[in-house]
Amino acid sequence: MSLSGDLLRLADAVLFPGFTGHTPPDWLRRRLGAGLAGVALFSRNIADPGGLARLTAELRAENPSVLIGTDEESGEVTRLEVATGSSRPGGYALGVVDDVRLTEALARDLGHDLARAGIDIDFAPSADVNSNPDNPVIGLRAFGADPSLVARHTRAFVRGLQSAGVAATAKHFPGHGDTTVDSHHGVPVVAESGIQDALHPFREAIDEGVKVIMTGHLLVPSYDAERPATLSPKVLTGLLREELGFDGLIITDGIEMAAVSEAYGIGGASARALAAGADAICVGGEHADEATADGVRDAIATAVTTGLLPEERLADAARRVRELAGWAASSGSRGHSDGGTGLEAARHSDGGTGLEAPRHSDGGVGLEAARRAVRVTRRSTATVLPIGPAPHVVELAPEMNLAIDKATPWGVGEPLARLRPGTTATRLTAGSATGAELDRLLVLTGDRPLVVVVRDAHRHPWQAEALRRLLGVRPDAVVVEMGLPVRSDLGAVHIATYGSARVCGQAAAEVLTGSL
Repeated sequence: MSLSGDLLRLADAVLFPGFTGHTPPDWLRRRLGAGLAGVALFSRNIADPGGLARLTAELRAENPSVLIGTDEESGEVTRLEVATGSSRPGGYALGVVDDVRLTEALARDLGHDLARAGIDIDFAPSADVNSNPDNPVIGLRAFGADPSLVARHTRAFVRGLQSAGVAATAKHFPGHGDTTVDSHHGVPVVAESGIQDALHPFREAIDEGVKVIMTGHLLVPSYDAERPATLSPKVLTGLLREELGFDGLIITDGIEMAAVSEAYGIGGASARALAAGADAICVGGEHADEATADGVRDAIATAVTTGLLPEERLADAARRVRELAGWAASSGSRGHSDGGTGLEAARHSDGGTGLEAPRHSDGGVGLEAARRAVRVTRRSTATVLPIGPAPHVVELAPEMNLAIDKATPWGVGEPLARLRPGTTATRLTAGSATGAELDRLLVLTGDRPLVVVVRDAHRHPWQAEALRRLLGVRPDAVVVEMGLPVRSDLGAVHIATYGSARVCGQAAAEVLTGSL
């Protein structure tokens, strides 16, 4: 069937595809020139801040109205600082500190960095209530497990970002926290008993004026027992639009994720999401090629011709995209610098709260937040901290979910070596943490201090077994948990950082050496 040019352009007006490389490919330039709505940037597109600013300028040269978004949550999920690790901790650490002024200041600081780089939309914060500690994909990305705490920090993060002229995105609606399935691979189910708690932060984000809400590919049987939220008119239109009163832009999580694409294909899921009430389709995290972008556009246009997607619904979605682009342009943030470090607005603005914003340490608001989040449990009467001679660090590295870039550095060994020259470190994975290797490391360490670093040890039996073996020989070891600290009774001293961002490792190293 031949599709009209006008219909194809209308379909393009709701798409946010991804691409590979640090410069726009020719196919993307052509599509932008013809009115493509937006672009989703990933870490593969970002070499350094200067390169990112040049890239966004190139994109806008093709289409001044293009919306450019990225997943910059801070903490584990970072795009701007994927090469170095984030200079800001993630949501859970902020929730542990529980200072909304600090959260707002950090988000404003982040917003200035994004605005200088030419980013319009940040796909953050995670408004999920992580009430299930076994959640494989949210975890430390959330502000915590208490709905009220998550709600107040979601509001603060939204205020901070949007005060810098960057649209915030509350995700993953209607709440991905109480799940045990990663929607990259399957369909998580949200229990009816927890749905009102899960919705609470989204209600608060809407009251705060959040510009964007991202759908979660979640089955919510209390609203729709058949279709995931992204594809459900009952959830997106009935619940989000009509019951909660959200009038901003609804964008999907990556539409190629198995939870929605497995049954309908990427294009079919895109058309059904728009019919359900979504306004923009995010695609390209895993399929970042011209054929995918063409296929999604064509599937949307075909759905209009077959009656699956009413043309007026598609036109309304395109209108909402244009309205957000107008807000972004009028905010004056595109590529503009505050002429300083990006901290000045955070230092001198209270965001309209009437409260003085926090004063930042010499490392900036991110390091201040990371330092304040650290929790230390001493279980030995012996003097373990500060460590004396240069220690050996054993880092147990689990495989992370797809939202976290595998190239993002983390750990305690590197920052500790800066503070204690002579520190050595070994990183082990599930396959390499054998009994023989652990025994070898114990011999190698000798009587030097031993520091064992874990991430979500409660979710990974191999980490628990490695800890048992190491602590059985060295009960004086220090355990640093850089994931969710379900247990704090491990090691002579247990240090919980509530995150693995670069600044979290720095804060842990400072505790170990007595400088914090």
